Order: sequence, then C-alpha cells, then structure tokens
Amino acid sequence: MAIVQTVVVIILHLCSLLLLGRVLVSWIDPDAFHPVSRVLVRLTEPVLAPIRRLLPRNSPVDFSPLIVFVLLTLLARIIALF
Repeated sequence: MAIVQTVVVIILHLCSLLLLGRVLVSWIDPDAFHPVSRVLVRLTEPVLAPIRRLLPRNSPVDFSPLIVFVLLTLLARIIALF
C-alpha cells in the first residue's frame, strides 16, 4: 500500500508543478499560442475551471491556482498520513 501512496503523492506533486508552470508562463509570456502555453492550459484548465466558476468574477486577480495549490497540498498530506 505504501507504493500506491507514494505514486499518488508524486502525481499530486507533478500536478502542482504543472500548475506552477502555467502560472509562471502566464507571467513571463502571456502568448496563448505558444506550444508550451497551450499544453499547460490544456492540462490544467479542467482543474481550474470549476474553481474559477465558484469565485467572484469581478476580481482582477485569478485566485483559482492558489486554491488548487492548497487543495493539492492538503490532499497529498492526507494521503501521506495513511
């Protein structure tokens, strides 16, 4: 069972790295047509979109990546406990 836990925690950390990559790419080069940007958006948008729909739309800052980071970290820690 420890191997399954480790694999799941590693996958959650990889998801966090993908999300971090998307955030950094959006700050550095917000070109939506760059291949790296398109891959990162395609991989992270299914997770960010539901969170974004729950947040107020009048905010100039998108807090959905921060919320997903927190959720991924909590989930990884909970799984590591068992």
